[in-house]
Amino acid sequence: MPEVDDILLETDDRMERSVEALVRELNTIRTGRASSALVESLVVDYYGAPTPLNQLSSISVPEARLLMIQPWDKSSIADIEKSIMSSDLGLMPNNDGNVIRISIPQLTEERRRDLVKLVRKKVEEGHISIRNIRRDGIDTLRVMEKQKEISKDELRYGQDDLQKVTDARTSEMDTLGNAKEAEVLEV
Repeated sequence: MPEVDDILLETDDRMERSVEALVRELNTIRTGRASSALVESLVVDYYGAPTPLNQLSSISVPEARLLMIQPWDKSSIADIEKSIMSSDLGLMPNNDGNVIRISIPQLTEERRRDLVKLVRKKVEEGHISIRNIRRDGIDTLRVMEKQKEISKDELRYGQDDLQKVTDARTSEMDTLGNAKEAEVLEV
């Protein structure tokens, strides 16, 4: 029979995973600087199997605005190039037969505003995820109270504690979103 503390721990763990997912999402948003996180999780059709790019090649950042992708299997270079061009990153790869170079263009003011909207959307999706997890935790507590496993007071304290955890995690997401917005707007 789970205790209120167990429910709180499980809920907090799920919320933490949501925050980590938001961090991964925000890392894929392009700023004016090159970052291997932009393309690491890009899926490439490699011999019929969808494979993340970081499992097919080494990705390096030799300069502030240049990404270099060196595939371990040279025959996959065309597939990697195709995957980059079909992604929504808006990047143009240069292929010399051995490596793919991606020059990161300077962001326009309009593109920066679009990226800020995208950051806000991702943060709001994170908030929704956190609220859904909170709702699941509260539902579990209510079922436990209905089945007389916990008292009404324990239910109320559990709900209060869940709200505190929720507020802390949404605040953490807001901080991450604000930092990413500042990075995007940096010229």
